Amino acid sequence: MKRHITIAHCITSSSRLFLCVLFMVLLSETTTNALVKLPPNKTIPAIIVFGDSIVDAGNNDDITTTLARCNYPPYGIDFDGGIPTGRFSNGKVPTDFIAEEFGIKSNLPAYRDPNLKPKDLLTGVTFASGGAGYVPFTTQLSGGISLSQQLKLFEEYIEKLKEMVGEERTKFIIENSLFMVICGSNDIINTYFALPSVQRQYDVASFTTLMVDKARSFAQKLLEYGARRIQVFGVPPLGCVPSQRTVAGGPTRNCVSRFNDATKLYNAKLSANLDSLSITLRDSALIYIDIYDSLLDIILNPQQYGFQVVDRGCCGTGLIEVAVLCNNFTADVCPNRHDYVFWDSFHPTEKTYKIMSAKYFERVLNEIF
Repeated sequence: MKRHITIAHCITSSSRLFLCVLFMVLLSETTTNALVKLPPNKTIPAIIVFGDSIVDAGNNDDITTTLARCNYPPYGIDFDGGIPTGRFSNGKVPTDFIAEEFGIKSNLPAYRDPNLKPKDLLTGVTFASGGAGYVPFTTQLSGGISLSQQLKLFEEYIEKLKEMVGEERTKFIIENSLFMVICGSNDIINTYFALPSVQRQYDVASFTTLMVDKARSFAQKLLEYGARRIQVFGVPPLGCVPSQRTVAGGPTRNCVSRFNDATKLYNAKLSANLDSLSITLRDSALIYIDIYDSLLDIILNPQQYGFQVVDRGCCGTGLIEVAVLCNNFTADVCPNRHDYVFWDSFHPTEKTYKIMSAKYFERVLNEIF
């Protein structure tokens, strides 16, 4: 079905009428076929995303001081036209599938994409940056765009919307859009477990509490901007990705319990903390989204989902190749990408993301409204 969004308050003066017609034309160009049926009189005009490489669509592409970018082959080999866009995958990432399922658009572009068109702003963008974390030091290490900087870009985005469609419509878009925050993996892997100095300062319990405090604070800031539908995602299993299973899991490549234990502790704290905050909200929905079990089930039962290879990524040896190490010059690409759970040594394949996105809709659609 086609998504139809009613434009209210069109004024009959010639200039206002022109702007209203222009807005409806722009909106009609950005819709796609919706597979998810929304409740009557409900709409999601846009999806707005913050976070890390799981949902980065190219915001790091022009940042030469970071290795957390992938705007080169073989990344994007299965994306539209085989073009590397800066997505850390062979194709689409989860928010692309979610935007498509809602009938908003076929993929969610990066806000900092130089080819971004004004009409793209109306239906949402991602501000996510590879290497970002809740703890500021995490993003400093990676050289990416911190969550505080992502909020600055969001403020700029709001001003652009106001210039295009005015204050009233901008308010409607922000209040009715779906906000997604997907972050935290880099804090655990690249900051806590990679740096002995951090482990001397924090134990796992205190560090995960710090992360939760930062995540809650970020959600509260989005509420202050007028967001009413916010989903904060937990962290996926980190001790079962190929690089960790190889380096820390020993020759048998078992899942690394200390990484997953920290992840589960963080997720449990985040869920409880957001639940307590949501109770205080009247007209807003703040929801914790679990993705740990979704990916872990695929990892532990790959053949049930049509996968053959789970202990290494598709790019190169699949054990260490990620970002700059996964390239056309030094790393071959497996020809049967649909057989692999992981694309590189850290990020899942497009097929895995599509399955996880389907699981997302099974669980949370009724909780959005």
